[in-house]
Amino acid sequence: MHPCPQVLIRQFSKLVIASVILIYSSLAYSSQFNVLLFTKTAGWHHKSINGAVQAIEKLGDKHHFNVDWQEGAGLINDENLQKYDAIVFLLTSGDILNNEQQNALQRYIQSGKGFVGIHSASDTEKNWPWYTQLVGHVFKIHPQIQSAQLDVISRDFPGLEYFPDSVLWTDEWYEFGSAKVDDLTYLLSVDERTFNPDTKWNGNVGKGMGAFHPVAWYHEFDGGRAFYTALGHKSIAYQDNAFLQHIYGGIYWAATGKGISVSP
Repeated sequence: MHPCPQVLIRQFSKLVIASVILIYSSLAYSSQFNVLLFTKTAGWHHKSINGAVQAIEKLGDKHHFNVDWQEGAGLINDENLQKYDAIVFLLTSGDILNNEQQNALQRYIQSGKGFVGIHSASDTEKNWPWYTQLVGHVFKIHPQIQSAQLDVISRDFPGLEYFPDSVLWTDEWYEFGSAKVDDLTYLLSVDERTFNPDTKWNGNVGKGMGAFHPVAWYHEFDGGRAFYTALGHKSIAYQDNAFLQHIYGGIYWAATGKGISVSP
């Protein structure tokens, strides 16, 4: 015996309601954006990578964004990158992308997406001019790990709410070459009067950057957005709330373009 029309209508109505609830739930609980966390190294391999990955995954859980941790450069392709709003080069080093992958990353940024570089991201792809412009500065050398005075230059950027104007911070203070582009907005600097920048390594000599030694900045570049921070050498840094919020601010802006304070 076939069910009567009234029964069919009730069953259909229940199915429609269930489908609506499922769709609504999916929308309500979907992540606010997706991030590819990339940690491939071809040079120095930081012991802090695993702890840093775990910290950023926790940031994703706290701030409701999806983190996909990968090390395979083959995933830097047009099809795969379409899934992400920003890519984070976390403690990467050396020449890690072939020509095809470089072109895919370039098209990704040109499509309006975001880039975040953390610490040795500036010691990555140093012979690729487009990438060095994306990051903003290229790493040259660093002295031994020391404590120094870290200063906030600008607060018109998300994630710096937890940093005091000046704070004693311990890190590996990267010395950089001159800026590769002229539109960088600097966020943090280290006062060279508070540490010894002199160093010699592998035939290279470092004397510091002088009165202005930037360590974090951002800019819009080639249709997309790029944020970089030189902090984050040691694993313990990724347990510091102020530093984690600094990273999240960069990820949030790179992924969404939002968060920069706008004067009325």
